[in-house]
Amino acid sequence: MKEKNHGGDVIVAATRNRHKIEEIQAITEEFGMSIISRDEAGVPPVEIVEDGETFEENSYKKAFEIMKICGRTTIADDSGLEVDCLDGAPGVFSARFAGADGDDRANNQKLKELIKDVPYEERTGRFVSVITMVFPDGEVISSRGEVEGRLLLEESGENGFGYDPLFVPLGYDESFGVIDSEVKNRISHRARALEGLREKLRQREENR
Repeated sequence: MKEKNHGGDVIVAATRNRHKIEEIQAITEEFGMSIISRDEAGVPPVEIVEDGETFEENSYKKAFEIMKICGRTTIADDSGLEVDCLDGAPGVFSARFAGADGDDRANNQKLKELIKDVPYEERTGRFVSVITMVFPDGEVISSRGEVEGRLLLEESGENGFGYDPLFVPLGYDESFGVIDSEVKNRISHRARALEGLREKLRQREENR
């Protein structure tokens, strides 16, 4: 029997990325929740300024701001790459590492230049994803997922996007640009964040 959550059964995704929405739907549907995009919810094309210093802050801000506009429970994620030898950069600036007008190629080129003299064993880092669900009554559920790995100096593979072709997850010999998408979706930072979200939603249902 499906139970209503605080904002009803419909959850608004702050993202317009259909793939992300499908991933979130696969997790939340078992709790009687249906995910729709912000466009489907009638949210105007407002730009949410991601000025937080952490993935948690940006994820919360995106979810909270869209929730205020539509009045419905909203879910958002913020993700990026942290490189240890760069003191955690690019971090929250991952999407705009090479500048506001930067793209994947420019971001990757800047990263490669910065780590070119670092031995492979020391080119460690992680992909991070933080997913936050904000309810109209003020309740907040947040989950963080990480996948550790090392960075290549040349892109490998054409799958994925962003820094995927440079990132080799621990326990694997190939980059996320080569690894089969089904495998990636099982071990990725977003998959782990979604699994954490699933567990917290289960606990929430048990405590109601």
